[in-house]
Amino acid sequence: MARITPMFRQYLEIKEKYPDAILFFRLGDFYEMFFEDAQIASSILDIALTSRDKGAKEKVPMCGVPAANAAPYINRLVSAGYKVAICEQVEDPKQAKGIVRREVVRVITPGLNLDEDTHSSKENRFLLSLFPGKGWGMAHLDLSTGDFKVTEVQTDEEMLNELFRLEPKEILLPETLKDVPIVAKIRELLPQIFVSFRTFIQEKEKAKEIIKERYQVADLAGFGLAQASVGLCAAASLLEYVIETQKEVSSHLGVPKFYFLSNFLIIDEATKRNLEILRNNLDGTVKGSLLWVLDKTLTPMGGRLLKEWLLYPLRGLKDIESRLEAVAYLVNEPTKRKKLRDLLARIADVERLTGRAAMGVANPRDLLALKNSLLLLPELKGLLPEKVSPLLDETKENLLMPEDLVKNLENTLREDAPVNFREGGIIKEGVHHELDELRRLKDDALSFLAELEARERARTGIPNLKIGYNRVFGYYIEVSKSHLSKVPKDYIRKQTLVGGERFVTPELKDFEAKVLSADERIKEIEQELFLEIRKEVAKEAPRLKKVARALATIDVLTSLAEVAVSNNYVRPKIVEDPGIKIKEGRHPVVEKALPSGSFVPNSVSLDLKENVILIITGPNMAGKSTILRQTTLITLMAHVGSFVPAEEATIGLCDRLFSRIGASDQLSRGRSTFMVEMSECANILHQATSRSLVILDEIGRGTSTYDGLAIAWAVAEFLHEKKVMTLFATHYHELTELAGEYTGIKNFNVAVKAIEDQIIFLYRLLPGPASESYGVQVAALAGLPKEVVARAKEILKSLENKSAGHFRPKREKKQKSLFSGDDILKSQIMSINPDNLTPLEALQKLYELKALAEKH
Repeated sequence: MARITPMFRQYLEIKEKYPDAILFFRLGDFYEMFFEDAQIASSILDIALTSRDKGAKEKVPMCGVPAANAAPYINRLVSAGYKVAICEQVEDPKQAKGIVRREVVRVITPGLNLDEDTHSSKENRFLLSLFPGKGWGMAHLDLSTGDFKVTEVQTDEEMLNELFRLEPKEILLPETLKDVPIVAKIRELLPQIFVSFRTFIQEKEKAKEIIKERYQVADLAGFGLAQASVGLCAAASLLEYVIETQKEVSSHLGVPKFYFLSNFLIIDEATKRNLEILRNNLDGTVKGSLLWVLDKTLTPMGGRLLKEWLLYPLRGLKDIESRLEAVAYLVNEPTKRKKLRDLLARIADVERLTGRAAMGVANPRDLLALKNSLLLLPELKGLLPEKVSPLLDETKENLLMPEDLVKNLENTLREDAPVNFREGGIIKEGVHHELDELRRLKDDALSFLAELEARERARTGIPNLKIGYNRVFGYYIEVSKSHLSKVPKDYIRKQTLVGGERFVTPELKDFEAKVLSADERIKEIEQELFLEIRKEVAKEAPRLKKVARALATIDVLTSLAEVAVSNNYVRPKIVEDPGIKIKEGRHPVVEKALPSGSFVPNSVSLDLKENVILIITGPNMAGKSTILRQTTLITLMAHVGSFVPAEEATIGLCDRLFSRIGASDQLSRGRSTFMVEMSECANILHQATSRSLVILDEIGRGTSTYDGLAIAWAVAEFLHEKKVMTLFATHYHELTELAGEYTGIKNFNVAVKAIEDQIIFLYRLLPGPASESYGVQVAALAGLPKEVVARAKEILKSLENKSAGHFRPKREKKQKSLFSGDDILKSQIMSINPDNLTPLEALQKLYELKALAEKH
């Protein structure tokens, strides 16, 4: 290789340490990229690709972006699936001997991106690590909030379900898993996921020591990690990755808390998708989801907490009741609720502002927003009651304003401070003596110059003497030619002009030095003071995180109360014994989408004795799926601690919710529609217990009639045997016979009213089986051609009269039906009045009609 310049040598040495990242190399006011990094970045960012000498005659590709506006470019690269390593100058160029020292100060990845513009403010950005062993260790962290949690699961299925529940932005995996099939499953489950392979901590004891050293504790029992094994390795490896990429772990990073999935109502991948809890299945947006109905939160942190509650519903009776008591109080106190919500609307994202301060990226506006939010805490706290709910009591206790910090922020930061702390104009008057002096000097410059000019005119007797300034020569005294003889000896000649000369004096030079350095020194002092304030905020991170959690809790509780009042929800009764009894329940999402008052409610009762399985029949579009989903959503909402859409609801504690709904394939995973249906069904049968709620919609429809019916029958028997509460919607009318064979299986139908060939959907769930499926009538409503509908009716009639196994309907020779194709014949018949015909006239008319029919 030809001789390379010192700068390129430095670049290559740093790049060698970060081969998997695009290196943003600081040169002056720009971040420059070279070689392959430049080629990749120029293409993605749509910026010019140039070249630069690296030594001798060789040139290398390069491109760059302004350092002051680098965030949008970084975000685009990260969104495209690249890591970005930020390499800064870490010493003053004026004091550097040789080339300025540079270091990577931070690596930005999809899971470690603090920029506010890259994600929804109500969305968590999880980085998750997976470690295999006896089961899987899972640790996930949101760096923007500092939340750090650990769990362990036993099976691949449980691990994939938890992944789908969390939807992390980035996953860390051991290098040993690079070619293992489970990675392909992860990518199929979460196609947009960013995967990083690295060396993991393999030994439990070493993992323990890393965590204990980071948090300065002698024992991990307080974190719930005493009995953890693979979870410890996942957590320690994640922690090392954060330290490696961020260069340090900030004070806002919470301790790794262990959680047991058994403490929460389990919702698997299929159920989360089928119930449309966080987003709809049509376009993947929030609208049309349960979250869309329930989210009236006013702060980003409240929005994130509500999602957490929906994805991790509680299983403990006391904890659920504590939430319900808090919601009930807020429902019954509309004035206080409004005051609380008015205050919440003025509160910023305290959680992420704290994180930004702790990570050293908060700007002056961030700290002002934090201060203004904290000032509202006493008023908020005063609105909360005591001894109404343990949750409200704990929340109130954590609403403690850090008075010293708030006072410091109030006394120091100007309310009109700019976003960029390097611009100046951040610190108030009276905070720093030298800063005040420099500002006065700058502000008094014009009056000083005017005073100096008047004084020099009087001293020299030069009436047109004037003081001026330009960027090249600085400040000067200008004297015209006619008065040059009056110039004092202490004037120093600076520039000769056509009409005169310019001079300086020691006093003017001293003033110039002060004024020109004042701006720079002002900014320098302000930066120092601001960084000190930011460090003070960072020190308070643990307290501020508690405040943020309390604010988020109030936000979620008031949101649930607001929704309950506006939608006429009721408080559910939660009981230990399994069972579900819902009187006049409604689907929370469908109800909101329909005109007010038009939704038809239904009652459902399930228990482990008389109503274990409800076989629900009825035509398509009659509302079977709606009833199934609304029952499950009401059960879910009750476990979240929300009021529910019903007249009354008694919900026994559940352990899992299962759903098998609709026909969808996963061809990318090599699974047909029927295979998906059977896989989801198998998962239910293996894991459902007598505390589970299962909803099944059209089991067995993906194969032949006999096979499908046999499978559906066997599934129903199996669930009955295990005493699993099940809503089973089906078009197999043969399944209704199960009710006569098994105690605990009941038939219900969704009612319709038939008028001639038309049907009217009544959307009411009634006892007993449906009389027929009305499939042909629904097909007609869907717009099938009339001749297809007519032919279907013929075939249906034949099918009902013959053995289905050997029947093959033959199309009769085409002939005109009396009512299908001959308007003349129809007209003749309709014109007859039988009451006015004699027997002879009637016979004659019959012959005429026969002749007409033969003709046509």
